[in-house]
Amino acid sequence: MRDPKYNVTAFIIPSEDAHQSEYVAECDERRGFISGFTGSAGLAVVSMDTAALFTDGRYFLQASQQLDSNWTLMKSGLPDIPTWQDYLVKNLPPGSRIGIDPLVFTATDAVKLESELAKVGSSLVPVPNLVDMVWDHQQPHLHNPRPRRPARPLMTLTTATTGRTHLDKIQQLRKDLELHGVTGCVVSGLDEIAWLFNMRGSDVHCNPVFFAYTIVTQDRVSLYLQEEAISEEVRVHLGPTVDIKAYETIFDDLRAQSGQLHAKKEKWLLGSRTNLAMAVALGKGNTVEVRSPVIDSKAIKNETELHGIRQCHLRDAAAVINYFAWLEDQLLNKKAILDEADGAQRLQEFRTEQKGYVGLSFDTISSTGPSGAIIHYKPEKPTASQIHADQVYLCDSGGQYRDGTTDITRTVHFTTPSQYQKRCFTRVLQGHIAIDSIIFPEGTTGYLLDILSRQALWSDGLDFRHGTGHGVGAFLNVHEGPQGCGARPAYNEIPLKPGMTLTNEPGYYEDGEFGIRIENVLLVRPVETRHRFGGKQYLGFEHVTFVPIQTRMMDRELLSKKEIEWINRYHAECLEKVTSFLEEGSLGLKWLQREAQPI
Repeated sequence: MRDPKYNVTAFIIPSEDAHQSEYVAECDERRGFISGFTGSAGLAVVSMDTAALFTDGRYFLQASQQLDSNWTLMKSGLPDIPTWQDYLVKNLPPGSRIGIDPLVFTATDAVKLESELAKVGSSLVPVPNLVDMVWDHQQPHLHNPRPRRPARPLMTLTTATTGRTHLDKIQQLRKDLELHGVTGCVVSGLDEIAWLFNMRGSDVHCNPVFFAYTIVTQDRVSLYLQEEAISEEVRVHLGPTVDIKAYETIFDDLRAQSGQLHAKKEKWLLGSRTNLAMAVALGKGNTVEVRSPVIDSKAIKNETELHGIRQCHLRDAAAVINYFAWLEDQLLNKKAILDEADGAQRLQEFRTEQKGYVGLSFDTISSTGPSGAIIHYKPEKPTASQIHADQVYLCDSGGQYRDGTTDITRTVHFTTPSQYQKRCFTRVLQGHIAIDSIIFPEGTTGYLLDILSRQALWSDGLDFRHGTGHGVGAFLNVHEGPQGCGARPAYNEIPLKPGMTLTNEPGYYEDGEFGIRIENVLLVRPVETRHRFGGKQYLGFEHVTFVPIQTRMMDRELLSKKEIEWINRYHAECLEKVTSFLEEGSLGLKWLQREAQPI
């Protein structure tokens, strides 16, 4: 993509997983426009004669179906597939000028990449977003014009759901800045800002964040908001200690601050997700770039947040149970012909009936038969497949509630699954039980636990190409860091701590046939053990998701006595905890009572 005006050899469209800047949704839209790939994780490199898309195992099948012949699919993590950084160094001519939009590329990634490119005489060149330029130029002739950044009013939260005031959180942040030896920080992560100020976007679709920046020093707090977000309610909520400023003035303020920092020999902290444009505005040598302390604080839920998470999962369980009972009745009694999108819509309607429901936490993955093998499948009319009673049906869904965020996957069969499907399902279930049951010493990471979810699958020569689990926010991002459970080296840097959340979602996917995943949300909690070797505290998990796991899909012969005891105990909990949230005599209650029977 050698643009004569900017003289660049290639242009990078980053991945959401490569950074978590304030513009990740726009990155997804740009990548979808230029490539046709609609997954939420993928980095594209476009030059004059090549176009390559890098994505992970969750999206191999989806990307292979969506990319046309102009694109090369790079299946990251497979043997002989280079990283996108190595690809830029080895596949582009030495001396290349590689264009990036500094608003969507992290400063941390830029520094690392420039070091590698310098070895072959190549360089990074900040340019305006070239995809936007193409999109805008063609816009009069397109049926999908470039979306404009949403501006939404804000809702304010009280300590009844957050457990802490925003002033308390700011004071904690100031103490963290002192520990890092800096005098201030810029917070650009939207989830961090929403958590820090106890506010959410009022028009919730999957993610209740809003566009903003904030600067925090020891004596002032500036919050940069879009004009539409500023209301009297917001002003009263924030109080006189927070200076509200116009969103678009942030870069002017950073450039003005740059000289002062240099003169005083002071530094500000930039989180490792901060974009390159902000680092440049503050000036070289004026910043310390580390993981934002707000991320770490946000990850450990207080007792009020934990209570809300437990409660919203009970209401959410009622919605999911009502849905599966309804869907089974529709299919077996041939009351309607339903496709995957119809199912997703009906599930959302059941959630809407629940107290405190605000919106979806992500687009529902309602997938039947072969669609289930597309790990992050999104059903849309008119291409959604008809749901058949004789196929495996996988549904991964979640809701945003005022008191928490949910994420649950269940895989069911409405008639008789094959022996092979039952065996695969049982191996996945055994991995799920192993994670749920483990007790581990403090300091243990999700990276070390990941093998437990795979050992039963490995015994049959099977595996899955995604992580075992991710953190979940409190009425915030359904994917929350820094903790996680998986093979990513980054997960080995974050010990699991009491108060953290983690999903438990092993799976197995047979391309062109079916998909299986079983997912609960877990809370990390202290566990009393007979001994405490080395004086360490030991930890375990508390599951807060209570929807039966279909026994019809289980091969009882593969299950150990302890695993059967876990299943029966879990189903007894589902029955005990969720019954009161279902109407007497309803399909949902009858379904729960049947599915929770001991095996």
